Amino acid sequence: SRSAGGQSERTRRACAPRRPSVRKRRMGSYDRALTVFSPDGKLFQIEYAHEAVNKGGMTVGVRGESCVVLGVERKAVAKLQESRTIRKVVKLDENITLAFAGLTADARVLVQRARVEAQSYRLTCEDAPSVEYMARFIARTQQRYTQRGGVRPFGVSSILAGFDSTTGAPLMYQIDPSGTYFSWKANAIGGRNSKSMREFLEKEWKPTLAVDDAITLCVKTLLEVVDSGAKNMEIVVLQRDDAAVRDETLDDAKLDAIIAAIEAEKIEGAAPESKTVEMKD
Repeated sequence: SRSAGGQSERTRRACAPRRPSVRKRRMGSYDRALTVFSPDGKLFQIEYAHEAVNKGGMTVGVRGESCVVLGVERKAVAKLQESRTIRKVVKLDENITLAFAGLTADARVLVQRARVEAQSYRLTCEDAPSVEYMARFIARTQQRYTQRGGVRPFGVSSILAGFDSTTGAPLMYQIDPSGTYFSWKANAIGGRNSKSMREFLEKEWKPTLAVDDAITLCVKTLLEVVDSGAKNMEIVVLQRDDAAVRDETLDDAKLDAIIAAIEAEKIEGAAPESKTVEMKD
């Protein structure tokens, strides 16, 4: 009877659903909790915020010798939707412009806070805030949402552009969801191909880029992921005239002309290669 009872007990234990191990339950808590590090030192919620940025449209920034060019990929809109209400390049202050990739709703909150901070700075210091000051403020705001429970990180990465108030040199900063910010000469964020686009910029960028060359490089980079030409991209050029910063959004006609010139250049570059192949045959 004892052997029968022991056998039935073992059978009952074998048939009972197994509870997840302590390690697996802890791994699940790393995935859900923002303030808990995983064993390999990661915060998974920040990693997911980066994924939200990668699922957004591509954003490119190119710093020229005397300008900054920002380009964004515009997603297709519904036929009855007003395209002008979808803006991924916005002004924070008279001298500072921001382009973002990621969740538009999160970006709207960040932009509003940055605009209030810029106005508060003007009222307090009676001067315009610098580009680095605004980049540091946005980075600090995003970092606060990675250090306490009950909140989630902003699913936004942004490129901040402007000019140095003393030297007049163009400046460009990139801020990511973790709250870090760096100064860049050229960069691409958002989209699945941002890494390859960054490698393309590393090969093509030069410190002596004129305005037209910087625009062409920005459009070339976007054309690697945009197929519909000028309809699905927006280019904003920032230049400094005396003490004022002037920004210009290129219309579709100018973009079509630039794209046509780029395509013609590609065809001319491919022609000698085809002749070389024929000679080899």
